[in-house]
Amino acid sequence: MTLRLLLGDQLNPLHPWFRSPDPLVRYVLMEVRTEATYVRHHIQKIAAFFQAMRSFARWLEEHGHAVTYLPLDDEDNLQDIPANCVRLLKQFGCTHFEYQLPDEWRLDEQLRALAERLEADGIHTHSADTGHFLTTRQEVAGLFAGKKTWLMETFYRYMRKRLGILMEPDGQTPLENRWNFDAENRRKMPPDLHLPAHHTPVHQVQSICRMIRDAGIETIGDIDPERFTWPANRAESLALLRDFIEHKLPQFGVWQDAMTDRDDLLFHSRLSFSLNTKMISPIEVVRAAEDAWKANPDGIPLSSAEGFVRQIIGWREYMRGIYWAHMPHYASLNHFQHLEKLPDWYWTGHTRMRCLQHSIEQSLRTAYAHHIQRLMITGNFALLLGVHPDAVDQWYLGIYADAIEWVEITNTRGMSQYADGGIVATKPYTSSANYIHKMSNYCSSCSYQKDKKYGEGACPFNSLYWHFHHRHRHLLENNPRIGMVYKTWDRMQDDERQRILEQAEAYINTVDQC
Repeated sequence: MTLRLLLGDQLNPLHPWFRSPDPLVRYVLMEVRTEATYVRHHIQKIAAFFQAMRSFARWLEEHGHAVTYLPLDDEDNLQDIPANCVRLLKQFGCTHFEYQLPDEWRLDEQLRALAERLEADGIHTHSADTGHFLTTRQEVAGLFAGKKTWLMETFYRYMRKRLGILMEPDGQTPLENRWNFDAENRRKMPPDLHLPAHHTPVHQVQSICRMIRDAGIETIGDIDPERFTWPANRAESLALLRDFIEHKLPQFGVWQDAMTDRDDLLFHSRLSFSLNTKMISPIEVVRAAEDAWKANPDGIPLSSAEGFVRQIIGWREYMRGIYWAHMPHYASLNHFQHLEKLPDWYWTGHTRMRCLQHSIEQSLRTAYAHHIQRLMITGNFALLLGVHPDAVDQWYLGIYADAIEWVEITNTRGMSQYADGGIVATKPYTSSANYIHKMSNYCSSCSYQKDKKYGEGACPFNSLYWHFHHRHRHLLENNPRIGMVYKTWDRMQDDERQRILEQAEAYINTVDQC
Protein backbone atom coordinates (compact mmCIF):
# COMPACT_ATOMS: atom_id res chain seq x y z
CA MET A 1 0.00 0.00 0.00
CA THR A 2 1.26 3.48 -0.95
CA LEU A 3 0.42 6.74 0.77
CA ARG A 4 0.69 9.77 -1.51
CA LEU A 5 0.83 13.24 0.01
CA LEU A 6 -0.71 16.21 -1.79
CA LEU A 7 0.08 19.73 -0.59
CA GLY A 8 -2.34 22.62 -0.81
CA ASP A 9 -0.65 24.02 -3.93
CA GLN A 10 -0.60 20.69 -5.78
CA LEU A 11 -4.19 20.58 -7.01
CA ASN A 12 -3.52 19.58 -10.62
CA PRO A 13 -6.11 17.09 -11.91
CA LEU A 14 -4.03 16.53 -15.07
CA HIS A 15 -1.05 15.09 -13.18
CA PRO A 16 -0.11 11.55 -14.30
CA TRP A 17 -0.84 10.27 -10.79
CA PHE A 18 -4.56 10.67 -11.39
CA ARG A 19 -4.97 9.02 -14.81
CA SER A 20 -6.63 5.97 -13.28
CA PRO A 21 -7.41 4.89 -9.72
CA ASP A 22 -5.12 2.36 -8.08
CA PRO A 23 -6.57 0.29 -5.23
CA LEU A 24 -3.11 0.15 -3.66
CA VAL A 25 -2.76 3.96 -3.47
CA ARG A 26 -4.29 6.32 -0.93
CA TYR A 27 -4.02 10.10 -1.21
CA VAL A 28 -3.88 12.43 1.77
CA LEU A 29 -4.57 16.15 1.94
CA MET A 30 -4.46 17.99 5.23
CA GLU A 31 -5.24 21.36 6.76
CA VAL A 32 -2.60 21.89 9.44
CA ARG A 33 -1.98 24.62 11.91
CA THR A 34 1.71 24.91 11.02
CA GLU A 35 0.82 25.99 7.48
CA ALA A 36 -1.93 28.36 8.64
CA THR A 37 0.30 30.20 11.14
CA TYR A 38 3.90 30.40 9.82
CA VAL A 39 2.97 33.99 8.98
CA ARG A 40 -0.18 35.90 9.80
CA HIS A 41 -2.26 35.15 6.71
CA HIS A 42 -5.21 36.94 5.18
CA ILE A 43 -8.42 35.15 6.15
CA GLN A 44 -9.29 34.87 2.45
CA LYS A 45 -5.96 33.20 1.69
CA ILE A 46 -6.52 30.43 4.22
CA ALA A 47 -10.16 30.03 3.18
CA ALA A 48 -9.24 29.91 -0.51
CA PHE A 49 -6.65 27.18 0.02
CA PHE A 50 -8.91 25.10 2.26
CA GLN A 51 -11.83 25.47 -0.14
CA ALA A 52 -9.72 24.41 -3.13
CA MET A 53 -8.15 21.50 -1.25
CA ARG A 54 -11.58 20.20 -0.20
CA SER A 55 -12.86 20.55 -3.75
CA PHE A 56 -9.90 18.61 -5.08
CA ALA A 57 -10.38 15.84 -2.53
CA ARG A 58 -13.99 15.48 -3.67
CA TRP A 59 -12.83 15.36 -7.30
CA LEU A 60 -10.41 12.56 -6.49
CA GLU A 61 -13.12 10.55 -4.74
CA GLU A 62 -15.56 11.10 -7.62
CA HIS A 63 -12.92 9.65 -9.96
CA GLY A 64 -12.45 6.53 -7.89
CA HIS A 65 -9.34 7.41 -5.88
CA ALA A 66 -9.00 6.56 -2.19
CA VAL A 67 -8.62 9.77 -0.20
CA THR A 68 -8.05 10.74 3.41
CA TYR A 69 -8.78 14.39 4.10
CA LEU A 70 -7.85 15.93 7.43
CA PRO A 71 -9.70 19.18 8.15
CA LEU A 72 -8.17 21.59 10.64
CA ASP A 73 -10.59 20.56 13.40
CA ASP A 74 -10.26 16.79 12.97
CA GLU A 75 -9.57 15.28 16.40
CA ASP A 76 -6.94 12.96 14.86
CA ASN A 77 -5.13 15.83 13.10
CA LEU A 78 -1.67 16.24 14.64
CA GLN A 79 -1.39 19.71 12.99
CA ASP A 80 1.92 18.84 11.36
CA ILE A 81 2.51 17.36 7.90
CA PRO A 82 5.25 14.82 8.75
CA ALA A 83 3.53 13.72 11.96
CA ASN A 84 0.24 13.14 10.16
CA CYS A 85 2.00 11.20 7.41
CA VAL A 86 3.73 8.90 9.91
CA ARG A 87 0.43 8.22 11.67
CA LEU A 88 -1.42 7.46 8.44
CA LEU A 89 1.35 5.20 7.15
CA LYS A 90 0.90 3.07 10.26
CA GLN A 91 -2.90 3.29 10.17
CA PHE A 92 -3.15 1.93 6.62
CA GLY A 93 -0.19 -0.43 6.82
CA CYS A 94 1.65 1.35 4.01
CA THR A 95 5.03 0.17 2.81
CA HIS A 96 5.58 3.09 0.40
CA PHE A 97 5.38 6.86 0.73
CA GLU A 98 5.34 9.24 -2.25
CA TYR A 99 5.09 13.00 -2.58
CA GLN A 100 5.33 15.64 -5.28
CA LEU A 101 8.30 17.99 -4.97
CA PRO A 102 7.29 21.07 -2.97
CA ASP A 103 7.86 24.55 -4.35
CA GLU A 104 8.95 26.03 -1.02
CA TRP A 105 12.39 25.44 0.44
CA ARG A 106 11.15 24.83 3.99
CA LEU A 107 8.69 22.15 2.86
CA ASP A 108 11.25 20.59 0.56
CA GLU A 109 13.65 20.25 3.50
CA GLN A 110 10.87 19.02 5.77
CA LEU A 111 9.77 16.28 3.39
CA ARG A 112 13.34 15.31 2.51
CA ALA A 113 14.01 14.75 6.21
CA LEU A 114 10.77 12.77 6.54
CA ALA A 115 11.74 10.57 3.58
CA GLU A 116 15.15 9.84 5.11
CA ARG A 117 13.49 8.91 8.40
CA LEU A 118 10.99 6.64 6.67
CA GLU A 119 13.68 4.94 4.59
CA ALA A 120 15.56 4.18 7.79
CA ASP A 121 12.37 2.60 9.13
CA GLY A 122 11.92 0.41 6.05
CA ILE A 123 9.35 2.55 4.19
CA HIS A 124 10.20 3.02 0.52
CA THR A 125 9.92 6.68 -0.53
CA HIS A 126 9.77 8.44 -3.87
CA SER A 127 9.37 12.07 -4.96
CA ALA A 128 7.72 13.03 -8.25
CA ASP A 129 7.79 16.27 -10.20
CA THR A 130 4.59 18.29 -10.13
CA GLY A 131 4.66 18.56 -13.92
CA HIS A 132 3.49 22.15 -13.68
CA PHE A 133 6.39 24.46 -14.46
CA LEU A 134 7.95 24.97 -17.87
CA THR A 135 11.49 24.81 -16.49
CA THR A 136 13.34 22.63 -14.03
CA ARG A 137 14.40 23.98 -10.66
CA GLN A 138 17.96 24.59 -11.86
CA GLU A 139 17.34 25.58 -15.47
CA VAL A 140 17.69 29.32 -14.89
CA ALA A 141 20.94 28.79 -12.98
CA GLY A 142 22.20 26.59 -15.78
CA LEU A 143 21.34 29.16 -18.45
CA PHE A 144 23.36 31.84 -16.67
CA ALA A 145 26.23 29.64 -15.45
CA GLY A 146 29.47 31.61 -15.46
CA LYS A 147 27.76 34.95 -16.17
CA LYS A 148 27.86 37.97 -13.88
CA THR A 149 24.32 39.16 -14.59
CA TRP A 150 21.15 37.13 -14.87
CA LEU A 151 18.88 39.26 -17.06
CA MET A 152 15.24 38.25 -17.17
CA GLU A 153 15.04 39.49 -20.77
CA THR A 154 17.71 36.96 -21.78
CA PHE A 155 15.78 34.18 -20.07
CA TYR A 156 12.50 35.37 -21.60
CA ARG A 157 13.88 35.24 -25.14
CA TYR A 158 15.26 31.79 -24.43
CA MET A 159 11.80 30.65 -23.33
CA ARG A 160 10.04 32.20 -26.32
CA LYS A 161 12.35 30.30 -28.66
CA ARG A 162 12.18 27.04 -26.74
CA LEU A 163 8.40 27.04 -26.55
CA GLY A 164 7.76 28.68 -29.92
CA ILE A 165 5.49 31.32 -28.38
CA LEU A 166 4.70 34.40 -30.53
CA MET A 167 7.49 33.52 -32.94
CA GLU A 168 7.90 33.69 -36.70
CA PRO A 169 7.96 30.35 -38.58
CA ASP A 170 11.77 30.21 -38.37
CA GLY A 171 11.47 29.77 -34.59
CA GLN A 172 14.23 32.31 -33.96
CA THR A 173 12.61 35.64 -34.80
CA PRO A 174 9.87 37.19 -32.65
CA LEU A 175 6.66 38.36 -34.29
CA GLU A 176 7.05 41.83 -35.80
CA ASN A 177 10.76 41.43 -35.00
CA ARG A 178 10.15 42.72 -31.47
CA TRP A 179 10.67 40.78 -28.28
CA ASN A 180 9.18 43.30 -25.91
CA PHE A 181 6.41 45.90 -26.08
CA ASP A 182 6.83 47.09 -22.50
CA ALA A 183 7.44 50.70 -23.53
CA GLU A 184 3.92 50.80 -25.02
CA ASN A 185 2.27 49.43 -21.87
CA ARG A 186 2.76 52.34 -19.50
CA ARG A 187 -0.20 54.66 -20.00
CA LYS A 188 -2.31 56.35 -17.38
CA MET A 189 -5.94 55.29 -17.48
CA PRO A 190 -8.34 58.06 -18.55
CA PRO A 191 -11.22 58.68 -16.13
CA ASP A 192 -13.88 57.85 -18.73
CA LEU A 193 -12.39 54.53 -19.91
CA HIS A 194 -14.99 51.76 -19.79
CA LEU A 195 -13.89 49.00 -17.43
CA PRO A 196 -15.07 45.43 -17.95
CA ALA A 197 -17.35 43.50 -15.63
CA HIS A 198 -15.59 40.69 -13.80
CA HIS A 199 -16.62 37.06 -13.94
CA THR A 200 -16.12 35.49 -10.54
CA PRO A 201 -17.43 32.33 -8.90
CA VAL A 202 -19.46 32.77 -5.74
CA HIS A 203 -19.12 30.38 -2.80
CA GLN A 204 -20.26 30.17 0.78
CA VAL A 205 -17.48 29.47 3.24
CA GLN A 206 -19.11 30.15 6.60
CA SER A 207 -18.10 26.78 8.01
CA ILE A 208 -14.46 27.24 7.00
CA CYS A 209 -14.34 30.71 8.54
CA ARG A 210 -15.96 29.45 11.74
CA MET A 211 -13.44 26.60 11.94
CA ILE A 212 -10.49 29.00 11.51
CA ARG A 213 -11.89 31.32 14.16
CA ASP A 214 -12.62 28.49 16.61
CA ALA A 215 -9.05 27.24 16.19
CA GLY A 216 -7.78 30.61 17.40
CA ILE A 217 -5.76 31.26 14.26
CA GLU A 218 -4.88 34.94 13.93
CA THR A 219 -5.62 36.37 10.49
CA ILE A 220 -5.69 39.72 8.75
CA GLY A 221 -8.12 41.22 6.28
CA ASP A 222 -11.84 40.99 5.62
CA ILE A 223 -14.08 38.30 4.15
CA ASP A 224 -17.69 37.96 3.07
CA PRO A 225 -18.27 34.25 3.76
CA GLU A 226 -21.56 34.31 1.85
CA ARG A 227 -20.01 35.72 -1.34
CA PHE A 228 -16.53 34.25 -1.54
CA THR A 229 -15.11 34.78 -5.00
CA TRP A 230 -11.85 32.80 -5.15
CA PRO A 231 -11.98 29.80 -7.54
CA ALA A 232 -12.33 26.37 -5.98
CA ASN A 233 -11.39 24.12 -8.87
CA ARG A 234 -10.07 23.78 -12.40
CA ALA A 235 -13.43 24.43 -14.08
CA GLU A 236 -13.81 27.77 -12.32
CA SER A 237 -10.21 28.65 -13.10
CA LEU A 238 -10.74 27.95 -16.78
CA ALA A 239 -13.84 30.14 -16.69
CA LEU A 240 -11.70 32.98 -15.30
CA LEU A 241 -9.20 32.41 -18.12
CA ARG A 242 -11.94 32.53 -20.76
CA ASP A 243 -13.33 35.72 -19.27
CA PHE A 244 -9.90 37.34 -19.32
CA ILE A 245 -9.17 36.33 -22.91
CA GLU A 246 -12.54 37.54 -24.18
CA HIS A 247 -13.08 40.72 -22.20
CA LYS A 248 -9.73 41.94 -20.85
CA LEU A 249 -6.80 40.76 -22.94
CA PRO A 250 -7.52 43.21 -25.82
CA GLN A 251 -6.78 46.16 -23.51
CA PHE A 252 -4.55 44.45 -20.97
CA GLY A 253 -1.29 45.57 -22.53
CA VAL A 254 -1.72 49.31 -22.67
CA TRP A 255 -3.29 49.58 -19.19
CA GLN A 256 -1.43 46.83 -17.31
CA ASP A 257 0.62 49.31 -15.25
CA ALA A 258 -2.20 51.79 -14.66
CA MET A 259 -3.72 52.31 -11.21
CA THR A 260 -7.09 53.74 -10.24
CA ASP A 261 -9.45 53.68 -7.29
CA ARG A 262 -12.36 53.08 -9.68
CA ASP A 263 -11.93 49.31 -9.73
CA ASP A 264 -9.88 46.52 -8.15
CA LEU A 265 -9.15 44.23 -11.10
CA LEU A 266 -9.13 46.56 -14.13
CA PHE A 267 -7.91 44.44 -17.08
CA HIS A 268 -5.94 41.94 -15.01
CA SER A 269 -6.70 38.23 -15.11
CA ARG A 270 -6.62 37.32 -11.38
CA LEU A 271 -5.32 33.91 -12.44
CA SER A 272 -2.32 33.83 -10.11
CA PHE A 273 -4.10 31.85 -7.38
CA SER A 274 -5.28 29.27 -9.90
CA LEU A 275 -1.79 29.03 -11.36
CA ASN A 276 0.02 28.86 -8.03
CA THR A 277 -2.25 26.08 -6.76
CA LYS A 278 -1.75 24.32 -10.14
CA MET A 279 -5.44 24.11 -10.97
CA ILE A 280 -4.42 25.42 -14.38
CA SER A 281 -1.05 25.30 -16.11
CA PRO A 282 1.15 28.12 -17.43
CA ILE A 283 1.39 26.59 -20.89
CA GLU A 284 -2.37 26.44 -21.40
CA VAL A 285 -2.68 30.03 -20.20
CA VAL A 286 -0.07 31.42 -22.61
CA ARG A 287 -1.35 29.26 -25.47
CA ALA A 288 -4.83 30.62 -24.87
CA ALA A 289 -3.52 34.18 -25.17
CA GLU A 290 -1.49 33.33 -28.26
CA ASP A 291 -4.40 31.53 -29.92
CA ALA A 292 -6.72 34.45 -29.20
CA TRP A 293 -4.27 36.85 -30.85
CA LYS A 294 -3.91 34.58 -33.89
CA ALA A 295 -7.69 34.35 -34.24
CA ASN A 296 -8.21 38.11 -33.88
CA PRO A 297 -5.01 40.08 -34.56
CA ASP A 298 -7.02 43.21 -35.36
CA GLY A 299 -8.94 43.07 -32.07
CA ILE A 300 -6.11 42.01 -29.79
CA PRO A 301 -2.91 44.05 -30.08
CA LEU A 302 0.27 42.00 -30.15
CA SER A 303 1.50 44.23 -27.32
CA SER A 304 -1.28 42.88 -25.08
CA ALA A 305 -0.62 39.25 -25.89
CA GLU A 306 3.15 39.70 -25.49
CA GLY A 307 2.83 41.61 -22.22
CA PHE A 308 0.70 38.86 -20.71
CA VAL A 309 2.90 36.06 -22.02
CA ARG A 310 5.97 37.77 -20.55
CA GLN A 311 4.42 37.74 -17.07
CA ILE A 312 3.90 33.96 -17.26
CA ILE A 313 6.83 32.43 -19.13
CA GLY A 314 9.16 35.32 -18.33
CA TRP A 315 8.82 36.65 -14.82
CA ARG A 316 7.02 33.70 -13.21
CA GLU A 317 9.44 31.02 -14.39
CA TYR A 318 12.45 33.31 -13.91
CA MET A 319 11.51 34.06 -10.31
CA ARG A 320 11.18 30.37 -9.54
CA GLY A 321 14.63 29.76 -11.02
CA ILE A 322 16.12 32.56 -8.92
CA TYR A 323 14.50 31.06 -5.83
CA TRP A 324 15.98 27.60 -6.27
CA ALA A 325 19.38 28.96 -7.30
CA HIS A 326 19.79 31.14 -4.20
CA MET A 327 17.80 29.66 -1.33
CA PRO A 328 18.11 29.46 1.61
CA HIS A 329 20.70 32.26 1.67
CA TYR A 330 18.37 34.50 -0.33
CA ALA A 331 15.99 34.83 2.62
CA SER A 332 18.67 36.56 4.70
CA LEU A 333 19.84 39.16 2.15
CA ASN A 334 19.62 42.80 3.21
CA HIS A 335 21.77 44.78 0.77
CA PHE A 336 20.98 48.21 2.25
CA GLN A 337 21.00 46.97 5.86
CA HIS A 338 17.51 48.37 6.33
CA LEU A 339 16.16 48.05 9.87
CA GLU A 340 12.98 50.16 10.12
CA LYS A 341 9.71 48.53 11.14
CA LEU A 342 6.71 48.39 8.84
CA PRO A 343 4.30 51.24 9.63
CA ASP A 344 1.28 50.19 11.68
CA TRP A 345 -1.10 51.34 8.95
CA TYR A 346 0.10 48.59 6.61
CA TRP A 347 -2.27 46.43 8.66
CA THR A 348 -5.21 48.86 8.54
CA GLY A 349 -4.86 51.19 5.56
CA HIS A 350 -5.33 54.18 7.90
CA THR A 351 -2.90 56.59 6.26
CA ARG A 352 -3.48 59.99 4.68
CA MET A 353 -1.46 59.00 1.59
CA ARG A 354 -4.21 58.12 -0.87
CA CYS A 355 -2.13 55.72 -2.98
CA LEU A 356 -1.16 53.65 0.04
CA GLN A 357 -4.56 53.98 1.65
CA HIS A 358 -6.33 52.59 -1.39
CA SER A 359 -3.79 49.88 -2.22
CA ILE A 360 -3.68 48.59 1.36
CA GLU A 361 -7.43 48.81 1.96
CA GLN A 362 -8.01 46.97 -1.31
CA SER A 363 -5.51 44.29 -0.27
CA LEU A 364 -7.20 43.86 3.10
CA ARG A 365 -10.63 43.73 1.49
CA THR A 366 -9.82 41.41 -1.43
CA ALA A 367 -6.46 39.68 -0.72
CA TYR A 368 -5.43 41.01 -4.13
CA ALA A 369 -3.52 43.89 -5.70
CA HIS A 370 -1.98 44.01 -9.14
CA HIS A 371 1.76 44.04 -9.74
CA ILE A 372 2.26 47.82 -9.95
CA GLN A 373 0.33 48.45 -6.75
CA ARG A 374 2.57 45.91 -5.05
CA LEU A 375 5.83 47.14 -6.61
CA MET A 376 5.44 50.91 -6.93
CA ILE A 377 3.09 51.76 -4.05
CA THR A 378 3.41 49.47 -1.02
CA GLY A 379 6.85 48.12 -1.97
CA ASN A 380 8.22 51.46 -3.10
CA PHE A 381 7.28 53.17 0.16
CA ALA A 382 8.74 50.38 2.30
CA LEU A 383 12.02 50.61 0.37
CA LEU A 384 12.25 54.40 0.61
CA LEU A 385 11.46 54.24 4.32
CA GLY A 386 14.13 51.60 4.92
CA VAL A 387 11.95 48.79 6.28
CA HIS A 388 13.71 45.55 7.19
CA PRO A 389 13.10 43.11 4.31
CA ASP A 390 12.01 40.39 6.75
CA ALA A 391 9.03 42.53 7.73
CA VAL A 392 8.20 43.28 4.10
CA ASP A 393 8.40 39.58 3.20
CA GLN A 394 6.06 38.59 6.01
CA TRP A 395 3.50 41.22 5.04
CA TYR A 396 3.42 40.25 1.37
CA LEU A 397 3.43 36.53 2.12
CA GLY A 398 0.48 36.94 4.44
CA ILE A 399 -1.78 39.46 2.75
CA TYR A 400 -2.15 38.05 -0.78
CA ALA A 401 -4.07 34.90 -1.63
CA ASP A 402 -1.59 34.00 -4.37
CA ALA A 403 1.51 34.42 -2.17
CA ILE A 404 3.69 31.31 -1.93
CA GLU A 405 7.28 31.85 -0.88
CA TRP A 406 8.96 30.85 -4.17
CA VAL A 407 7.21 33.68 -6.00
CA GLU A 408 6.69 36.10 -3.11
CA ILE A 409 10.22 36.40 -1.75
CA THR A 410 11.89 36.87 -5.13
CA ASN A 411 9.44 39.60 -6.04
CA THR A 412 9.59 41.24 -2.61
CA ARG A 413 13.17 40.89 -1.38
CA GLY A 414 14.49 41.03 -4.95
CA MET A 415 12.37 43.07 -7.35
CA SER A 416 10.70 45.34 -4.80
CA GLN A 417 13.26 45.88 -2.02
CA TYR A 418 16.53 45.31 -3.93
CA ALA A 419 17.66 43.51 -0.79
CA ASP A 420 19.46 40.96 -2.96
CA GLY A 421 21.77 43.66 -4.29
CA GLY A 422 20.76 43.21 -7.92
CA ILE A 423 20.27 39.48 -8.47
CA VAL A 424 16.74 40.03 -9.78
CA ALA A 425 16.59 43.71 -10.74
CA THR A 426 19.21 45.89 -12.40
CA LYS A 427 18.25 48.87 -10.21
CA PRO A 428 16.05 49.66 -7.22
CA TYR A 429 12.44 50.33 -8.26
CA THR A 430 11.86 53.66 -6.53
CA SER A 431 9.84 56.71 -7.45
CA SER A 432 8.63 60.04 -6.17
CA ALA A 433 5.03 61.20 -6.42
CA ASN A 434 5.64 62.12 -10.06
CA TYR A 435 5.48 58.51 -11.25
CA ILE A 436 2.46 57.72 -9.07
CA HIS A 437 0.62 60.72 -10.51
CA LYS A 438 1.51 59.69 -14.08
CA MET A 439 0.19 56.17 -13.59
CA SER A 440 -2.84 56.67 -11.34
CA ASN A 441 -5.64 58.94 -10.18
CA TYR A 442 -4.57 58.64 -6.53
CA CYS A 443 -2.90 62.03 -6.20
CA SER A 444 -6.05 63.96 -7.19
CA SER A 445 -7.80 62.97 -3.94
CA CYS A 446 -4.80 62.87 -1.59
CA SER A 447 -4.26 64.92 1.57
CA TYR A 448 -0.69 65.56 0.46
CA GLN A 449 0.54 67.70 -2.43
CA LYS A 450 2.33 65.71 -5.11
CA ASP A 451 4.49 68.66 -6.27
CA LYS A 452 5.92 69.60 -2.87
CA LYS A 453 9.19 68.14 -1.62
CA TYR A 454 9.07 69.70 1.84
CA GLY A 455 6.88 71.90 3.97
CA GLU A 456 3.32 71.49 5.12
CA GLY A 457 1.42 68.97 3.02
CA ALA A 458 4.48 67.81 1.04
CA CYS A 459 4.07 64.27 -0.33
CA PRO A 460 6.25 61.91 1.74
CA PHE A 461 7.32 60.01 -1.37
CA ASN A 462 9.20 63.06 -2.64
CA SER A 463 11.56 63.69 0.26
CA LEU A 464 11.93 59.99 1.06
CA TYR A 465 12.95 59.35 -2.57
CA TRP A 466 15.88 61.74 -2.31
CA HIS A 467 16.74 60.65 1.22
CA PHE A 468 16.98 57.03 0.07
CA HIS A 469 19.36 57.84 -2.77
CA HIS A 470 21.40 60.19 -0.61
CA ARG A 471 22.00 57.70 2.21
CA HIS A 472 22.80 54.84 -0.20
CA ARG A 473 24.94 56.81 -2.64
CA HIS A 474 27.99 54.64 -1.98
CA LEU A 475 26.04 51.61 -3.17
CA LEU A 476 24.15 53.13 -6.08
CA GLU A 477 25.91 56.02 -7.78
CA ASN A 478 27.88 53.77 -10.14
CA ASN A 479 24.73 52.02 -11.34
CA PRO A 480 24.38 53.18 -14.97
CA ARG A 481 20.58 53.01 -14.83
CA ILE A 482 20.26 55.67 -12.10
CA GLY A 483 23.22 57.96 -12.73
CA MET A 484 20.89 60.83 -13.66
CA VAL A 485 19.38 60.74 -10.18
CA TYR A 486 22.68 61.85 -8.64
CA LYS A 487 23.33 64.43 -11.34
CA THR A 488 19.97 66.00 -10.54
CA TRP A 489 20.64 65.81 -6.80
CA ASP A 490 24.05 67.44 -7.18
CA ARG A 491 22.61 70.34 -9.18
CA MET A 492 20.34 71.32 -6.30
CA GLN A 493 21.37 74.13 -3.96
CA ASP A 494 22.77 73.04 -0.60
CA ASP A 495 19.89 74.52 1.36
CA GLU A 496 17.39 72.79 -0.93
CA ARG A 497 18.97 69.41 -0.32
CA GLN A 498 19.06 70.07 3.42
CA ARG A 499 15.35 70.92 3.57
CA ILE A 500 14.51 67.75 1.65
CA LEU A 501 16.60 65.59 3.97
CA GLU A 502 15.14 67.20 7.08
CA GLN A 503 11.62 66.67 5.76
CA ALA A 504 12.35 63.02 5.05
CA GLU A 505 13.77 62.46 8.52
CA ALA A 506 10.70 64.07 10.05
CA TYR A 507 8.47 61.67 8.12
CA ILE A 508 10.63 58.68 9.08
CA ASN A 509 10.32 59.63 12.76
CA THR A 510 6.53 60.09 12.58
CA VAL A 511 5.62 57.62 9.84
CA ASP A 512 2.77 56.04 11.79
CA GLN A 513 1.02 59.42 11.70
CA CYS A 514 1.48 59.99 7.97
